[in-house]
Amino acid sequence: MHFAEPHAESAVPLRPRDLVDFSPVLEGIRYVRNHGTLLPTVFAKAGELMIGPSWVIFTVLGAHEFAVHWHNISPARGAMLGMSILLGGRGVGALIGPLVSARWAGRSDRRLQLGILFGYLTVALGYGALGVSRTVWMASACAMLAHAGGSTVWVFSTTLLQLHTDDRFRGRVFSADLGFSMLTIAGGAYFCGRLLDAGIAARTVATWTGLVMLIPAALWTLAMRVGSERITSPST
Repeated sequence: MHFAEPHAESAVPLRPRDLVDFSPVLEGIRYVRNHGTLLPTVFAKAGELMIGPSWVIFTVLGAHEFAVHWHNISPARGAMLGMSILLGGRGVGALIGPLVSARWAGRSDRRLQLGILFGYLTVALGYGALGVSRTVWMASACAMLAHAGGSTVWVFSTTLLQLHTDDRFRGRVFSADLGFSMLTIAGGAYFCGRLLDAGIAARTVATWTGLVMLIPAALWTLAMRVGSERITSPST
């Protein structure tokens, strides 16, 4: 496959000393910092603080709280089936979330930004309800709801970055975007595991995860308000 990359046509071949030259990184930081739309959006995926804990919470809840006890099924298979149903709900939600919300948002910046906010709030609602679910199917529905919102945040933030990033900075912008995201995913899984090891119930951790998701929702709301004020300011 061949692609035209005008922004790279004048670039010189990579040299060994370029491996320790961080000036392109600094240039990318300055570029993001000076673009009000990009700065909060680069951190949007990092705000999905439930992704890391989800791998731990669903495994523990599925094995212990929502193990399936159907006739003639062994305890080990029942625990595995409970995990599978929860993770299946997570996957279905991740699939349908953007398919439904993208029809509403289109390429509108305002709707994409609002979609990210609604996505955070949906995650908070889903995990809050997960903590009080009584059946495996209700828990799976909560997982589906939460991750429909989470995948909407992921897709909408990616779309905003694609729309507003110059070609020659796109690689650096998305490196930062995914780097921050992987950091919070790893950190979230670690802290969730530590809480469970300390004896805190998985249901409680799920509820806390939902409450914590209100933090990125509040920060994103603030970023939207600041961005709106910049647009309407007479000096712009």
